[in-house]
Amino acid sequence: MIEYYLTDQGRVRAHNEDAGGVFRNQAGQVLAVTADGMGGHQAGDVASRMAVDVLHNEWEQSDEFYTPSGAEEWMKETIRAANNEIKTYASEHEECAGMGTTIVAAICTEQFVSIAHVGDSRCYLANAYGFKAVTEDHSLVNELVRSGQITEEQAEHHPRKNVLLKALGTEYDLFPDVQSMEWDPDNRLLLCTDGLTNKVSFDELSCLKDHEGDWGGFAHSLVERANERGGEDNITLAIVHHLPPQGEKEGVD
Repeated sequence: MIEYYLTDQGRVRAHNEDAGGVFRNQAGQVLAVTADGMGGHQAGDVASRMAVDVLHNEWEQSDEFYTPSGAEEWMKETIRAANNEIKTYASEHEECAGMGTTIVAAICTEQFVSIAHVGDSRCYLANAYGFKAVTEDHSLVNELVRSGQITEEQAEHHPRKNVLLKALGTEYDLFPDVQSMEWDPDNRLLLCTDGLTNKVSFDELSCLKDHEGDWGGFAHSLVERANERGGEDNITLAIVHHLPPQGEKEGVD
């Protein structure tokens, strides 16, 4: 597998409240994470960093995952622990009151991927069937779309587009949505924060399925596009490519 992670402050924000990374456990399996923090003076970056650190530290100690159910259970419990740690920290530090973070994470083995998310950071999958979003935003506008009150087109420009219905650190014992799917050779995953998806269209992101070569260049081109269109938010993404067995395709480890 090839992994690539990139985060960018954007052109407007004073600092970067996103966090993430791609990490390997003792068995060489991959965990990809992106998180988008919010709330309080400089507190968003505290929340997102805490969430990523909890997952990263637990992942480095984890054994090999053989089943989707085992991976999903690890995601549920580890993200719950991260959530509770953020909530407790915020309650003990006045300057961090109200902070929280989105998170999307993927465990990638040779046979399957398990994906967990809270909030509106997303995961996309490119495989033999095409390109699709595999997460659904925990947001007000997505709920309005689901209930038929507004269209997807109206959601793109809705004044309350950034209102989340679920985020880490907002209440104790919060669990992510989890799912697993097959992970075949040449499949690709894209995890990203809304700093990317608010500026780069689904069709433009779908180029993931056909890209060959350097993933670093591909990631930088997406970030550059988001910045050219305003860059009002931090922009973060992680890519995982399940290499074909015969392939030694170029990439960035």
